[in-house]
Formats: sequence, C-alpha cells, structure tokens
Amino acid sequence: QVQLVESGGGLVQAGGSLRLSCAASGRTFSINAMGWFRQAPGKEREFVAAISRSGLRTYYANSVKGRFTISRDNAKNTVNLEMNSLKPEDTAVYYCAAALSSLQGLIATMTSDYWGQGTQVTVSS
Repeated sequence: QVQLVESGGGLVQAGGSLRLSCAASGRTFSINAMGWFRQAPGKEREFVAAISRSGLRTYYANSVKGRFTISRDNAKNTVNLEMNSLKPEDTAVYYCAAALSSLQGLIATMTSDYWGQGTQVTVSS
C-alpha cells in the first residue's frame, strides 16, 4: 500500500500563487507516474497534471497549461504542484495521485491507484 498526504492548500486572491506538496510513504518503490486531480463542488473530479517516474515528462490539462508546474523529488518521495495566476475557477479540492502505471497509462485512464485525502484551494475574485 501507498499513503499520500497533501499540504499547502489555502485561500488566495485571484492572480496569486500557491504551492501544493504531496508526501508518499509505504511501498513507494512501486509508484510510477504521479499526478494531481481536483474536484469542485457539484462537479466531477478532473485531471490537472501528471509526471513520469523520472520526472522528465509532464502532462497538463489545457485549463492549467502555462500556469501550473508539476515536479517530483524521488529521493524524498514527494510531488509538488506550483500554481500561478490562479483564477476563481481553480477553486476545488486538490487530490494527489500515485499510479502503478506509466504516465501514458495514467493519461489514458485518467485515474490512479492511490489517492490522498485532498487539500482545499480557494481562489477569491
């Protein structure tokens, strides 16, 4: 099993920035791709960003491309999401995800094997 714990959410004004972090523990050697998803009230969970095991390849939802940056530190078993130029429509609970599959597999299925508990991000206008 893999446990994921997110941190870094909060309230920010539109145009501001936030950095989310996710720490993995347990059978971390089994983790391949990692990513972030989000769910706004009354909406389905949606993909935000993902990163390959090596960290060399990334993939973003069109809605966040150019504003968000995903990165990972395999030595520390962490994945981060740097969010800039935040908009009110970015308001959601953000979930860290860890997949046993490759980045291509995560993108193809738009789901994951392990999930964090979520952290709230609220962007005020």
